[in-house]
Amino acid sequence: MAKKPPVYLEIIHECTQSGARYGFLHTPHGKVEVPMFMPVGTLANVKTITPEEIVALGSGVILANTYHLSLRPGTDILKKAGGIHSFMNHHGPILTDSGGFQVFSLADNRKISEEGVTFKSHLDGRELFFSPEEAIRMQEEIGADIIMSFDECIHYPADYEYVKASTERTLRWAKRGKAAHKREDQALFGIVQGGEYPDLRKYSAMETVKIGFPGYAIGGTSIGEPKDVFIKMVESSVPYLPKDKPRYLMGIGSIDMILQGVARGVDMFDCVLPTRIARHGSLYTRKGRLNIRRAEFKDDFRPIEEECDCYTCKNYTRAYLRHLYVSEEALAQRLLSIHNLRFLIKLMEDVRVAIKENRFLDFKSDVLKKFGDKRGF
Repeated sequence: MAKKPPVYLEIIHECTQSGARYGFLHTPHGKVEVPMFMPVGTLANVKTITPEEIVALGSGVILANTYHLSLRPGTDILKKAGGIHSFMNHHGPILTDSGGFQVFSLADNRKISEEGVTFKSHLDGRELFFSPEEAIRMQEEIGADIIMSFDECIHYPADYEYVKASTERTLRWAKRGKAAHKREDQALFGIVQGGEYPDLRKYSAMETVKIGFPGYAIGGTSIGEPKDVFIKMVESSVPYLPKDKPRYLMGIGSIDMILQGVARGVDMFDCVLPTRIARHGSLYTRKGRLNIRRAEFKDDFRPIEEECDCYTCKNYTRAYLRHLYVSEEALAQRLLSIHNLRFLIKLMEDVRVAIKENRFLDFKSDVLKKFGDKRGF
């Protein structure tokens, strides 16, 4: 019997109404249900939330970031600690982004060459260099279950010739990264690029599959493009990816885009959005977003949402949460973040039920109608 790879997808059911997939992602640190939303723990922590609380919320995989961890505390420290799981005391699956997005979005004075990217740290201005090989080396030291190829996250909009050249370079970097990857207890995912151009998306997907990875990510979306362009990017990528391998849509946390991705066969999503908006007083509800700062909640003794099963909603009122927030108490960020994360994780639980019951398109339509055109996504 052939040995199973460290990370693999087990598809249990495909929705007859939509083709959306339900199954399990198997990893060295346990199996998790998909489709799923992954909370972002950039610096080996989901802001204000302990790993134990993340598990209690129903999270399957936590995402951390190579760029940020390379600066603080340094990947050598994580290696000495026995890897990121030991370092942060989290026993579930972890995924690390290669840092490519941060290099291209945060760093100053970037210089892209065939070898890699020279840039300055956003913290102290010191010069750094990331190559495909260096990104893999650092991720091997970090020790996550799933690691990502180093790619160029192309800005939007970008002209065709630039995107074509960048996509070709990302493919060459993917080959180099795969050649550099030695740890057998990790899975290295390839990343599809191609900007807004369907032919380049198709080409990138097909060529990345030829290189051969245990999973595939769709990159370069949710960077300012209109929603119809976003959908085109996904639809131009997914059909050319293997059906039996996990598909990961990077940086997506808005409810409508998650549902659009699931409908097109995507299994994994991540974003800083739920915790970021929580820190600004914005909360998910099934009727759209709620701004806890508003004066109308001063004497509102209901939970954020009656139907919500999160710790915050079971124990605290809108009035108390508003009081904490306007008083600038740190507890406010924790409690609001707990609600938002549980909301998205619960949404994915409901998504999985709808897929198994062959009614995902009805579920998707119902959710989007409830949100309407509100700023709830």
